[in-house]
Amino acid sequence: MPSRFDADYGNPALDLDPLIDEVFAELKSNFMEMPRGVDFIDYHTFEKGYQTLKRATKAFTKVDASAVEAAYAEAPIALIVFRSILGLTPPEWAYLASEVTGTRITQGAARNIDREIRSAPLAPRTFGQTKAAERVRALIFAGVQSLQAGAGKPPASVLHRLDKADTRDGLRSLRPLADLGVPYPVLLYERFLSRPFASHRDAVSERVGEVVEAAVKDVLTAARISFRETKRAERIHGFD
Repeated sequence: MPSRFDADYGNPALDLDPLIDEVFAELKSNFMEMPRGVDFIDYHTFEKGYQTLKRATKAFTKVDASAVEAAYAEAPIALIVFRSILGLTPPEWAYLASEVTGTRITQGAARNIDREIRSAPLAPRTFGQTKAAERVRALIFAGVQSLQAGAGKPPASVLHRLDKADTRDGLRSLRPLADLGVPYPVLLYERFLSRPFASHRDAVSERVGEVVEAAVKDVLTAARISFRETKRAERIHGFD
């Protein structure tokens, strides 16, 4: 049986099934490597956002909406740092802000804000009267309120999302860690709960699964063959 590279595809009697099986047998997933993407945030950029937020809040002694807004205006990545302190995903933060402020923020809008920050993490922003600015203000206000309140004392059967080393008792928990650092076992435990690279893995999850599709598109584009890429779960009339 010839390999797929030696097969005569002009032969109408050619059995394609073994060739297809050969291709699928060679496919494998490498979970140890992930695409960086154009909006990947490296540690150097993240640390700049952290320092901007720390400076604006006077080493986390004055954590209010105006201070966090100032940090965001100077270095937008500071907003992602602030979200990381809360330990929330963009959709979760949007839901919290909608509940606290009454400002409707959809999951898509929250992801767009996050994506725009990643595209230009250190480019200064100005607060206007736009819908996006209103949403950012709502996110910040809700985040500050939650951070100041801390985890409280929920029932023993409940795990509060702010029951973390840096937010358990509100700002009283955050300040010592910002000044002295975090003990290594605490860092490992927080990492155990949230998964290493969790945010980035979620952001590029679809891109990881599109390795074959991207290769096919490259070949079709190079050959100037028109194609249509279907959307997720899209049904095409006439196809099973």
